Amino acid sequence: MNLLPALHDDAHVMVCGASQGIGLALCAALLARDDVAQVWAVSRAATTSGTLATLADQYGHRLKRVDCDARSEQSLQALASEVIESCEHLHLVISTLGILHQDGATAEKGLAQLTLAGLQASFATNTFAPVLLLKHLLPLLRKQPSTFVALSARVGSIGDNRLGGWYSYRASKAALNQLLHTASIELKRLNAASTVLAIHPGTTDTKLSQPFQANVPDGQLFEPAFSADRIIELVSAHGPSDSGSFWAWDDQAIVW
Repeated sequence: MNLLPALHDDAHVMVCGASQGIGLALCAALLARDDVAQVWAVSRAATTSGTLATLADQYGHRLKRVDCDARSEQSLQALASEVIESCEHLHLVISTLGILHQDGATAEKGLAQLTLAGLQASFATNTFAPVLLLKHLLPLLRKQPSTFVALSARVGSIGDNRLGGWYSYRASKAALNQLLHTASIELKRLNAASTVLAIHPGTTDTKLSQPFQANVPDGQLFEPAFSADRIIELVSAHGPSDSGSFWAWDDQAIVW
């Protein structure tokens, strides 16, 4: 199956949040494909990551490691400038950026636990960083087939919210979904072959989920490699006609 529905050439891909968890698994899975020419692995410490170094030893020049703090527009602008120097077009960009209980963010159980600092931390990484990444990479997505994916979460669905709690995480992902949907409309005007997707990868065995894994039903905690494979399958299955939509790991549409 082609990496993108209408792509028949080798792909140039970027993974942002690439040094651990799903992002690292995506880098490994994409590099293992014969139809991927190059993977740009982006994270705050990409060039010092031991795991990315191991992939670099295996795949050589096909892996480009770039340090970038996606919460900084200056850093994102520098990232885009570096990529543009050696790459005319990115066929696929995947943002795995997200926090739940770090950098001041918490999984609040009630209104009394809400803080301005927690809200700001959640929105900075979960909402603002992915859409600003898209903004700065836009010149690289304006021709040929291109897909931009950001990992969202089912708990960001307003229509599916029956349990409450997790105020800042839910709200930041809901806001991300709206930004992605809005961006998909603009990108379609600029590039009819563009696709923007929000994807819920399922509960994956990463640092984000570790404090809550005891509550996950048997069989519903996924290894990062499994989640990466499912994300790639979704990317392959959904093209421009599905741009601006929200999908779960099992290829089921999620209500907004």
